[in-house]
Amino acid sequence: MNGLMVEPQSPIRSMTSSKTISLARANILYAVLSGLLLTASFPPGKTAWVAWFALVPLLKSIGKASLYQALKLGLIAGVTHYLTLVYWVVFVMGHYGNLHWTVALSILVLLALYLGSYPACFCVALSLLKGSRFAAPKTAALWVGLEYIRSFLLTGFPWCLLGYSQFQRIEVIQIADLAGVYGVSFLIVLANALIYALLLDRSFSKAGFLKWETALGLMIIAASLAYGFDRLSLRKGGDSVEVAIIQGNIEQSIKWDPKYQEETVRIYRRLTLAASPRKPGLIVWPETSVPFFFQDNGKLGHEVLRIPRETGAYLLFGGPAYKREKERTRFYNRAYLLSPGSPSVDYFDKVHLVPFGEYVPLQKFLPFVKRLVVSAGDFAFGEKLGPIGPPDLSLGVLICYESIFPEIARAHAKKGARILANLTNDAWFGMTSAPYQHFSMAVFRAVENRKPLIRAANTGISGFISDRGEILQEGGLFSEEILVGSLPAEASSPTIYTRYGDVFAFGLLILSLIIFVHALWYRSK
Repeated sequence: MNGLMVEPQSPIRSMTSSKTISLARANILYAVLSGLLLTASFPPGKTAWVAWFALVPLLKSIGKASLYQALKLGLIAGVTHYLTLVYWVVFVMGHYGNLHWTVALSILVLLALYLGSYPACFCVALSLLKGSRFAAPKTAALWVGLEYIRSFLLTGFPWCLLGYSQFQRIEVIQIADLAGVYGVSFLIVLANALIYALLLDRSFSKAGFLKWETALGLMIIAASLAYGFDRLSLRKGGDSVEVAIIQGNIEQSIKWDPKYQEETVRIYRRLTLAASPRKPGLIVWPETSVPFFFQDNGKLGHEVLRIPRETGAYLLFGGPAYKREKERTRFYNRAYLLSPGSPSVDYFDKVHLVPFGEYVPLQKFLPFVKRLVVSAGDFAFGEKLGPIGPPDLSLGVLICYESIFPEIARAHAKKGARILANLTNDAWFGMTSAPYQHFSMAVFRAVENRKPLIRAANTGISGFISDRGEILQEGGLFSEEILVGSLPAEASSPTIYTRYGDVFAFGLLILSLIIFVHALWYRSK
């Protein structure tokens, strides 16, 4: 044997190693399970209740994990969640962006890795807080603080924040007029943390402050529900306006074809005249429903101008616009409002554009970057933010995914908007879950500001949402629709959220940073 001796492997060491591997695999499965449960809580599924315990497997997986293991498990859960939640990115980039499926898939993976970094940071922070008092409220605060960062970092992508999963639970979402969607996210994570602590955390069950933390968490949840039921018991009266939503269902692949422009106007005119016997005071068409430059006063533009006079109603519609400045022409994604008794035209230009879809970020420094959705155009940011229309019909317009940014709807409401109007073209998403997810988030804009919301979508989903978040009417997907409903149009006092915005989320972010820094200091000490 040339003097070499092989030490026999200890059976105890082998059993320990095998047990460690099995535990690691189980933790990975727990993290994956949480990611899938989080996705299942969002539409188009009807399982929003899953959100109230979706994080429990993840919390269990990091119970005894090191900082590195917690980071890895949080990333696994996050990537699993976002790969299955925003999978439709591959369809959008491939079908309309003309990218090879491998490139589109790579973009999805990169997006999922970025979004997954937030749950990863969440898990690392929780690892530092092991054994601390009032862990459940701290857990909820950390989650909300990270959601708030995601809402504005790198232009912001607050798509499907956890609170949005409860858009149909109107008794739960009423606190949005105090704390926005972040208030609902806080409740959900608080419930998850309490379930984990009571059922799975042995160290917590032995702690003397168990009853106090449990009581505090239950009191917060109960108070929020009591507030919700109280708000729902209030009834409003006053003036109302009859509104007609026209969903033309124009196929995206031919929408910008000059040969099809006349047919597009004909479709919207036919559907609008069919709604006119209901005597609406306002008719709403979707984003870019007029696929030409209305401001040029061409033949088709005059056809559109006739409609308010023929129906006796205001007409709100979307279309492209431009402004020439010296040697440069700037293009805008615009919403026009035409009056039935006046030649004046009011308008609102989109202020929050889709990066790489409607503009290229840092274009001066990245001239080689091409916009991913070529047919969307290269637009400029709108220069003013505020409602349009006469005082008795003051409309806060949200174009496309502006509806997922609460600060835009809040700015409209703060400046006197009586009704919110979301004009969008979700044809890009095809028959995926994205149109349902997009629609669900608009519900919160109505509750936050206590303003009814009109949603007109080219291919759906169009609908009416009350100031309490009730979906009064909802159209189909990829079908022509005429929806007519009556909405209150009286002025109302601004809500706490309208006045102060995301002070709740910002406060939790500051609190989370203080908790995190203290935990680092304590760990080093």
